[in-house]
Amino acid sequence: MIEIPSDLNPDLVPLAFLLGTWEGAGVSDFPGAEKCNFGQSVTFSHDGRDFLEYVSHSWVLDTEGNKVRPLESEAGYWRIDKDRKVEVTMVRDQGIVEVWYGELADQKPQIDLATDAVARTAASGPYSGGKRLYGYVKSDLMWVGEKATPEVPLRPYMSAHLKKVVTPEEVADMARSLGDLPDDGIAFFK
Repeated sequence: MIEIPSDLNPDLVPLAFLLGTWEGAGVSDFPGAEKCNFGQSVTFSHDGRDFLEYVSHSWVLDTEGNKVRPLESEAGYWRIDKDRKVEVTMVRDQGIVEVWYGELADQKPQIDLATDAVARTAASGPYSGGKRLYGYVKSDLMWVGEKATPEVPLRPYMSAHLKKVVTPEEVADMARSLGDLPDDGIAFFK
């Protein structure tokens, strides 16, 4: 069940399934880069205005699933209009700034995005654009990204399967709303 916060801007209700912190793992594979498994933490939050704030950190994992080193970080803002058109502005730690446009699928929590504009610093690697697909599947967030460079045509390069992180306070709130927890919440955790 997707809970809609009472202070969420009404324009963002179609994107409410993204809210929260998500963690999991995925695979990265692109010509000229190290193929690896990675861990990822993604947070979508809001402050009542007409956008979601997005922050993502990923790191290379060793064969036992331990963090080895940072892989990528990105941050941005997600908006949606009355016609279910989604726009994202994003900045990446590699010196890349992007504008993405896409659409929320009809009758399902799935977003297809494609880059519309890319700006790169002199220090960034080659990059000319991408596509991403985000989907809310059986209470998990899954995504796949495609990337293109001047030398490599658009192709898949990263994908991940993320689970929502639920805090003890959120568990207590859910139980309280179901009538299973006293107001102080302490009995639930004993």
